[in-house]
Amino acid sequence: MKISIPQSVLTVTVAVSALLGLAACSDPGASTAQIPVSTSGTKTFNLTPDQDRVAVTQDPAAAALVPEAIKKDGKLTVAVTLGAAPLGLYARDNLTPIGNEVDIAVALAQSLGLEAEIVPTAWADWPLGVASGKYEAAITNVTVTEERKLKFDFASYREDKLGFYAKSNSPITKIESAADVAGKKVIVGSGTNQEAILLAWDKENVAKGLAPVDFQYYDDDSASSLALLAGRADLTFGPNPTGAYKAAADGKTKLLGTVDGGWPLQASIAVTTEKGNGFAVAAQAGINHLIAEGSYAKILDIWGLSSEAVKHSELNPPGLPAS
Repeated sequence: MKISIPQSVLTVTVAVSALLGLAACSDPGASTAQIPVSTSGTKTFNLTPDQDRVAVTQDPAAAALVPEAIKKDGKLTVAVTLGAAPLGLYARDNLTPIGNEVDIAVALAQSLGLEAEIVPTAWADWPLGVASGKYEAAITNVTVTEERKLKFDFASYREDKLGFYAKSNSPITKIESAADVAGKKVIVGSGTNQEAILLAWDKENVAKGLAPVDFQYYDDDSASSLALLAGRADLTFGPNPTGAYKAAADGKTKLLGTVDGGWPLQASIAVTTEKGNGFAVAAQAGINHLIAEGSYAKILDIWGLSSEAVKHSELNPPGLPAS
């Protein structure tokens, strides 16, 4: 299945791919993640340019909802941030965008009778790009918030989950509540959603006389992974997709529990579109078609994200409140 990539992007990809490989590929709740490429663990990931993508059928009813301004050129221009597997990354040729977000974008476009034009985009650039119409959608792990709903429309396609991970031989078996992290050495990203949750849990524990959390911060993912595997930390707490990918790819870590990204509220990851242009309605219909035909579940399974599946897409679902 062919993905259209603008020539202007191709001419600069080699130069910037190394930099983008170090960039966060999610909302501000995500930590910087380098791309692990080992496939010696419990699941094999295809990181080659030749992606055997899930077959998708067109939904005429959903396609009819696409605004004329978008369908006129037959393409759906989608911003995707690359750098955090399994969401968005470059294949081993350092040219071809792959990952769950790319597959969702390609499948959504096909369900609407369009060709996906994937535009690798820095996280900081998608809001202006979508608002200005440069990108017809952003599919890049965007969490729905009430503040963002003032400027954008959304069609949800995944739950926002954070995950606690430990090395595979850790004696810790589960993390389900605040008491489970008392006295633990936990790696967490500074200024992130997960840090805010952990701070709240720690405050609750201390008030109950439990041991405080030993917060640990690292500048990059490689250093934090090394600290965990060397036993200098008990746990990492961060975006579940990247944690799940690494655990499946090399088998060195294990999942102990997940928490909603907007704890204590549930958060949604959604296709992000220009406010009021009507495309979000088509996107919602397209995603629901993918869910109904089963291709959606297959795409998430390929990248180890089945646990974050939604039963149906919601148009402008409840967003996280402003902090």
